[in-house]
Amino acid sequence: MQLVVARIGRAHGIKGEVTVEVRTDEPELRLGPGAVLATEPAATGPLTVEAGRVHSGRLLLRFEGVRDRTAAEALRNTLLIAEVDPDELPEEEDEFYDHQLIDLDVVLADGTGIGRITEISHLPSQDLFIVERPDGSEVMIPFVEEIVSEIDLEEQRAVVTPPPGLIDESEAVIASSRDEGTGEAASGDAASGDAAEAPKGDA
Repeated sequence: MQLVVARIGRAHGIKGEVTVEVRTDEPELRLGPGAVLATEPAATGPLTVEAGRVHSGRLLLRFEGVRDRTAAEALRNTLLIAEVDPDELPEEEDEFYDHQLIDLDVVLADGTGIGRITEISHLPSQDLFIVERPDGSEVMIPFVEEIVSEIDLEEQRAVVTPPPGLIDESEAVIASSRDEGTGEAASGDAASGDAAEAPKGDA
């Protein structure tokens, strides 16, 4: 099966290097030297990775036949697509490929449905599930152990235990400085209800 493993960004320097937005947990395998990648649009490829390096936290690639900034800039926004065996599994037991997670149902521990995973966003600090809710809206759920308690591929579901406000902003706990009329500090943890401020951890 074919999977998008990266998107080409802007040109870097004058020797044909490009920045890439990585969309795979195994860039050293999918985007290593010698990798031959299909592209979208198809007319741009296939592209063969000649060399790669990390610069300021970003992966830079150089492709065979791309020798200057003009040629590199022409590749901008091209999607890189790898051929992956659908039965292939990651080496680590608790890791998953994106294609295993896409379309999983997201549910709470009590079975309440939240939505369906439509995309995995790979950020430097953690991965995010992009979940489409039944009403068409989207919610971002950090793929961290504290929030995603179980991935059940047989049942095709991801069980989550989100903090207040992550799924529904109206459930966010707001802590006031003092209880009204008592002069005592209010109890409870504050939560912003903003997915961008969700707890972080190892993916």
